[in-house]
Amino acid sequence: MTPDYLPSALSNHLWQSTLFAAAAGLLTLVLRKNYARARYWLWLTASLKFLLPFSLLVRFGNSFGWSTARPVLPSGGFSFVMEEIGRSFSAPAASSLVEHAATPAVTTVMPVVLFAIWACGFVASAFFWWIRWRRVRVAVRVASPLPLHTDVPVLSSPTLLEPGVFGIWRPVLLLPEGITDHLAPAQLRAILAHELCHVRRHDNLAAAFHMLVETVFWFHPLVWWIGARLVEERERACDEEVLSLGSEPEIYAESILKTCQFYLGSPLICVSGVTGSDLKKRIVRIMTQRGSHNLSLGRKLLLAGAGLAAVAGPIAFGLMNAPQGRAQPQPPAVSSTPAFEVASIKPNKSGDRGVRIMFPSGTRFTATNVALRMLIRVAYGVQEFQISGGPDWLNSEKYDIEAKAEASSPNDDMFKMTEDQRNAGMERRKLMIQALLAERFKLTLHRETKELPVYALLIAKNGPKVQQAAGADLAPPDLKDAKGPGLKGEGMRMGRGDLSGQAVEMRFLAEGLSNQLGRTVLDKTGLKGAYNFTLKWTPDESQGPMFKPPGEGAPPPPDPSGPSLFTAIQEQLGLKLDSQKGPVEILVIDHAEKATEN
Repeated sequence: MTPDYLPSALSNHLWQSTLFAAAAGLLTLVLRKNYARARYWLWLTASLKFLLPFSLLVRFGNSFGWSTARPVLPSGGFSFVMEEIGRSFSAPAASSLVEHAATPAVTTVMPVVLFAIWACGFVASAFFWWIRWRRVRVAVRVASPLPLHTDVPVLSSPTLLEPGVFGIWRPVLLLPEGITDHLAPAQLRAILAHELCHVRRHDNLAAAFHMLVETVFWFHPLVWWIGARLVEERERACDEEVLSLGSEPEIYAESILKTCQFYLGSPLICVSGVTGSDLKKRIVRIMTQRGSHNLSLGRKLLLAGAGLAAVAGPIAFGLMNAPQGRAQPQPPAVSSTPAFEVASIKPNKSGDRGVRIMFPSGTRFTATNVALRMLIRVAYGVQEFQISGGPDWLNSEKYDIEAKAEASSPNDDMFKMTEDQRNAGMERRKLMIQALLAERFKLTLHRETKELPVYALLIAKNGPKVQQAAGADLAPPDLKDAKGPGLKGEGMRMGRGDLSGQAVEMRFLAEGLSNQLGRTVLDKTGLKGAYNFTLKWTPDESQGPMFKPPGEGAPPPPDPSGPSLFTAIQEQLGLKLDSQKGPVEILVIDHAEKATEN
């Protein structure tokens, strides 16, 4: 998430939480005649919603999209509403960023100003709570134990704080000294029953969570209003439980009034006391004992349905709208995908540094001393920098591969094919290698797109100098007479400071240059058909060979006085490279296994 996007993401989360709190408020109205504990849990849920964006639930559902068939959602209102409610806090699209960059500078400063204001409020709120916590902590430290048999330790403090429960994991009951001088034994028992009720309900833990919400979202008035409702329903729930345990309403009401008369209220909402909420309303309810009812079956179903919709709704939406790249691992395992009929894969332990990858014909594929990472590059037409993730052995384990498919056409001569046929044949070969990697290496991956620097391959001022291929006799001499296996059909050989092509389309030249430069090169020459070319230059230290036939000795060093790659492209090929920015596809490897020998 970028800093400039923070205000938008925050406002999105706030309106989600406000809507959720409004729905909880409506449910409390429905349950106004029921016991207070149900309304208390509704308000607590509304508070905790501020700490849990719906987008997290949607992303949780997204994470399971790969294992579930993706149904098609109707284009009606439900889909739109769920998309808006579950909008993820991801960075905006590249186009949005470009538009944002064109706005005045004051707009980019605004998020920093807002963050500074929020940080000041956050620190002030945290300091406010710390000062109050320290006050109660001092009272506990100077307190002495009381020999009362209760579920929690009881301490007597010389301060004037009201009786209260301090602590979350190991709570203690703090009573002011001399409380027996002001309260009768029956009244003290009622006060103790009230405090033990807080302990059983873990009210301090819930109040601590809401203190966190108030500290983070101090600027939202709804958060403070929810806090008041929590205290009101918390104390009312304890009053109802104390009365249900047999305490006399008159004695219980008098104990609360005398506590308010002689002692100060607790400074912390996470120290559950006696005097919280509207005292007048509490006394009236205690004395009149207005009937409260248990939840009926219908209202229990209503609450269960609302809770299920709040949690399962965003998760289900994320599950059904998982990104295509995650929902379907690459390559897609469909029956129509072309595949090799037979394939032999054997580990190569020779230690040779040479690598060879060949397509001797439209139905055959051979690779010698090749690593899985290189096979991925060939199968998906990407460069080294476009592959992310994967196991450590992706580059170290080498294999020899022989694969053959059924002939798709009686004519396998690429020089007699149209350009569309050649393109289709190349794509078919890639799909077959992808299927081979998925079957034998258990390879799964997904695609991501990033805005990165790229080069555009363009025609230079004086026009192109590459030679259009018309047959095998047009192959450059260095390809015909090179040591090692000769090239049959289209092919390209790359070495240090040397790149030669026979019957190669410009897009493959762009791929070869991408490998040498470590940056995507886009073919924007507009040249159609296949070409022969030879390119020689003095490479940088970072530039090395992509392929080298096995057994071949080290090539002679390039001429140190030769041209750079950029100059050689212009002088020898009549082309040029122009630096630009553009979307670059990245392959993220999710899983891969070592192939078994056969």
